[in-house]
Amino acid sequence: MEVASLIAQVQGFSAVAAGLLIGLAALGTGIGFGILGGKFLEGVARQPELTPMLMMRMFLMAGLVDAFAAISIVMGLYLFFANNPFLTAVVNAAKPAVS
Repeated sequence: MEVASLIAQVQGFSAVAAGLLIGLAALGTGIGFGILGGKFLEGVARQPELTPMLMMRMFLMAGLVDAFAAISIVMGLYLFFANNPFLTAVVNAAKPAVS
């Protein structure tokens, strides 16, 4: 029963880690887009003739901010649905004890 308890703990902590990864990525991206959009509007209000250049740079930065969230979401979903590397390590370590 000790191995089953350990596996349950690893799965539980992996679910918490996946939730934190996805949640904090969404929070960080939301804050980043808010600051980015606000600074873009400030720049356009200050110098309207630079709108095309500022817009191009804003979209470039938006892609980079969004890439961070996408990577974090993929890692969270990998922990949640794929072959969990932590769980695999626990099962491999427990095999000699069970046999």
